[in-house]
Amino acid sequence: MGTTLNENTQQPGPALMLPEMLDLRAAAPLAAELMARRGLDTELDGSRVRKLGGQCLQVLLSAQACWQAEGMRLRLVAPSSDLIDGMDLLGASSLIPTIGA
Repeated sequence: MGTTLNENTQQPGPALMLPEMLDLRAAAPLAAELMARRGLDTELDGSRVRKLGGQCLQVLLSAQACWQAEGMRLRLVAPSSDLIDGMDLLGASSLIPTIGA
Protein backbone atom coordinates (compact mmCIF):
# COMPACT_ATOMS: atom_id res chain seq x y z
CA MET A 1 0.00 0.00 0.00
CA GLY A 2 2.25 2.78 -1.28
CA THR A 3 1.63 6.48 -0.98
CA THR A 4 1.96 8.69 -4.04
CA LEU A 5 3.75 11.96 -3.26
CA ASN A 6 3.94 15.23 -5.11
CA GLU A 7 7.47 16.11 -6.25
CA ASN A 8 7.89 18.98 -3.78
CA THR A 9 6.92 17.06 -0.63
CA GLN A 10 8.90 15.15 1.92
CA GLN A 11 8.39 11.47 2.63
CA PRO A 12 5.45 11.13 5.07
CA GLY A 13 6.07 9.74 8.51
CA PRO A 14 4.09 6.95 10.14
CA ALA A 15 0.32 7.18 10.18
CA LEU A 16 -1.17 9.53 12.77
CA MET A 17 -2.82 7.31 15.38
CA LEU A 18 -6.20 8.78 16.27
CA PRO A 19 -7.15 8.63 19.97
CA GLU A 20 -9.91 6.42 21.35
CA MET A 21 -12.11 9.39 22.17
CA LEU A 22 -12.48 11.94 19.37
CA ASP A 23 -14.54 14.29 21.53
CA LEU A 24 -14.42 18.00 22.34
CA ARG A 25 -11.22 17.62 24.39
CA ALA A 26 -9.45 15.92 21.48
CA ALA A 27 -10.36 18.54 18.84
CA ALA A 28 -7.61 21.13 19.53
CA PRO A 29 -4.78 18.57 19.89
CA LEU A 30 -5.97 16.81 16.73
CA ALA A 31 -5.99 20.10 14.81
CA ALA A 32 -2.46 20.87 16.02
CA GLU A 33 -1.16 17.43 14.99
CA LEU A 34 -2.73 17.79 11.57
CA MET A 35 -1.26 21.27 11.10
CA ALA A 36 2.19 19.83 11.85
CA ARG A 37 1.71 17.42 8.93
CA ARG A 38 0.46 19.96 6.42
CA GLY A 39 2.17 19.63 3.07
CA LEU A 40 2.56 15.85 3.45
CA ASP A 41 0.39 13.04 2.20
CA THR A 42 -1.07 11.76 5.46
CA GLU A 43 -2.74 8.63 6.74
CA LEU A 44 -4.89 8.64 9.86
CA ASP A 45 -5.06 5.32 11.73
CA GLY A 46 -8.60 5.03 13.10
CA SER A 47 -8.29 1.50 14.49
CA ARG A 48 -8.53 2.58 18.16
CA VAL A 49 -11.38 5.09 17.89
CA ARG A 50 -14.39 4.30 20.07
CA LYS A 51 -16.24 7.64 19.84
CA LEU A 52 -16.46 10.35 17.20
CA GLY A 53 -17.89 13.72 18.18
CA GLY A 54 -18.97 16.56 15.95
CA GLN A 55 -16.04 18.83 16.80
CA CYS A 56 -13.43 16.27 15.76
CA LEU A 57 -15.42 15.46 12.66
CA GLN A 58 -15.26 19.16 11.78
CA VAL A 59 -11.47 19.11 12.27
CA LEU A 60 -11.16 16.04 10.03
CA LEU A 61 -13.37 17.51 7.32
CA SER A 62 -11.48 20.79 7.42
CA ALA A 63 -8.19 18.92 7.10
CA GLN A 64 -9.58 16.92 4.17
CA ALA A 65 -10.53 20.17 2.41
CA CYS A 66 -7.08 21.70 3.08
CA TRP A 67 -5.20 18.63 1.87
CA GLN A 68 -7.36 18.42 -1.25
CA ALA A 69 -6.90 22.14 -2.03
CA GLU A 70 -3.13 21.69 -1.74
CA GLY A 71 -3.13 18.62 -3.99
CA MET A 72 -2.18 16.31 -1.13
CA ARG A 73 -3.79 13.09 0.06
CA LEU A 74 -5.41 12.58 3.47
CA ARG A 75 -6.72 9.07 4.06
CA LEU A 76 -8.30 7.22 6.95
CA VAL A 77 -6.84 3.73 7.34
CA ALA A 78 -8.15 0.78 9.35
CA PRO A 79 -11.14 2.62 10.84
CA SER A 80 -12.77 0.91 13.80
CA SER A 81 -16.41 -0.12 13.51
CA ASP A 82 -17.24 2.58 16.09
CA LEU A 83 -15.56 5.22 13.92
CA ILE A 84 -17.43 4.02 10.83
CA ASP A 85 -20.71 4.03 12.77
CA GLY A 86 -20.00 7.56 14.07
CA MET A 87 -19.25 8.84 10.58
CA ASP A 88 -22.44 7.21 9.28
CA LEU A 89 -24.49 8.72 12.12
CA LEU A 90 -23.09 12.20 11.39
CA GLY A 91 -23.60 11.80 7.63
CA ALA A 92 -19.91 11.91 6.78
CA SER A 93 -19.07 8.35 5.77
CA SER A 94 -18.27 9.25 2.16
CA LEU A 95 -16.45 12.54 2.83
CA ILE A 96 -13.03 11.19 3.89
CA PRO A 97 -11.32 8.52 1.76
CA THR A 98 -11.06 5.30 3.77
CA ILE A 99 -8.86 2.24 3.38
CA GLY A 100 -9.58 -1.04 5.13
CA ALA A 101 -13.16 -0.32 6.13
